[in-house]
Amino acid sequence: MSAHTRIVGVDFGTTNTVVSALGDDGEAHLAAFAAPRGEATAFRSALSFHGDERDPSRRVVEAGPWAIEAYAEEPLETRFIQSFKSYAASPLFQETRILGRRYEFEDLLSAYLLRLRGHAEEALPLGAVCVVGRPVNFAGLRADPDLALRRYGAAFARMGFSEIRYVFEPVAAAFFFARKLTHDATVLVGDFGGGTSDFSIVRFERQAGRLKSTALANAGVGLAGDAFDYRIIDNLVSPALGKGSSYRAFDNVLPIPNRYYTAFARWEQLALLRASRDMRDIRALLRTALEPEKIARLVEVLDLNLGYRLYQSVSALKEGLSAQTHARFMFEGGDTRIERDVAREDFEAWIAPELAAISTAVDEALARARLGAADLDRIFLTGGSSFVPAVRRLFADRFGAERVEGGGELVSIAAGLAYIGAEPDLDVWSQRAVDAA
Repeated sequence: MSAHTRIVGVDFGTTNTVVSALGDDGEAHLAAFAAPRGEATAFRSALSFHGDERDPSRRVVEAGPWAIEAYAEEPLETRFIQSFKSYAASPLFQETRILGRRYEFEDLLSAYLLRLRGHAEEALPLGAVCVVGRPVNFAGLRADPDLALRRYGAAFARMGFSEIRYVFEPVAAAFFFARKLTHDATVLVGDFGGGTSDFSIVRFERQAGRLKSTALANAGVGLAGDAFDYRIIDNLVSPALGKGSSYRAFDNVLPIPNRYYTAFARWEQLALLRASRDMRDIRALLRTALEPEKIARLVEVLDLNLGYRLYQSVSALKEGLSAQTHARFMFEGGDTRIERDVAREDFEAWIAPELAAISTAVDEALARARLGAADLDRIFLTGGSSFVPAVRRLFADRFGAERVEGGGELVSIAAGLAYIGAEPDLDVWSQRAVDAA
């Protein structure tokens, strides 16, 4: 590879995307975006489509925080899509229609990448070698990883890169971490994103001054931070909006349908619920509900399009419980106010099923590597949900706190991808995107 070839790493995540470029100094530098609320290095993985009133044939496309702002301003006039990485491997997702135009997954991804480039042109230069992170296991039922990589390849090829490579996300994080190793080590890396929790076990050795590695095993599970958020919604917010309560139908007392609350798994779906036929039935419950004040809150949250604000409150609670054993949940919009003190132990009980699934994935990685806990020298945890104390404790209890490390939790993958792109034995670390030509 030429010394003048630009190398970029793209950590396309379920929640955020981070881009890193290898500089002339040999260091990975994160791309910055002049976002509406201040400069940021994390670009929200979201898209919005809006018709142009002056030219009906024209579609206004935005991405990242600009997409969120467009949707917040006109939710019913804007098609908003986020967390679309979760559809990458789904054979059930063939296309979606947006303002009369057909979009396949690769069309959505390329539209997103083009707007990302537009907001930080130097982040994705033409002719660069692009090293793209991929999860160990893609999210979704019947996930087809080959399908996902073909879709990735088609989208990234439209960006004019000279070469496209795929690297397992936890392997990239492992490479980032291994740069500070002073001794040979067997490392388990846990990468906790928005939609997936991935694990890789890698053996690192230094030979003649160069870092050599052997990938021993990979495993993963299609859940992470987004699932934690929904547990908070389901256990704390939805009951205050009527979930679990009842209404009267003639002489019968019936439960409020749970389907009204499943939309809260993804905040952008709430505007669709408001526009659905279910909204008429929800409004009718104001007259028949045994606790009408709760249904009134539900109607107000939907009418005022408060979903994004609600999830900001959820994120604030999760961050608070990562720093202290008790935190206060506070959500306010219109006349609705939900306030409650939450103990960390309650949150940990809510996410117990996810923690069990994470533990099982770690078991699978160890079994595939034919290693026991004592065979691991270091545990490196990265990604936003690695800050959750229950997640970190799961590894500390199992492997010993002295072996568990963190650092660069939100940037390690993107930086590791850029560093891998400069390796002379790139085929050892990565898979070529065969459909990118």
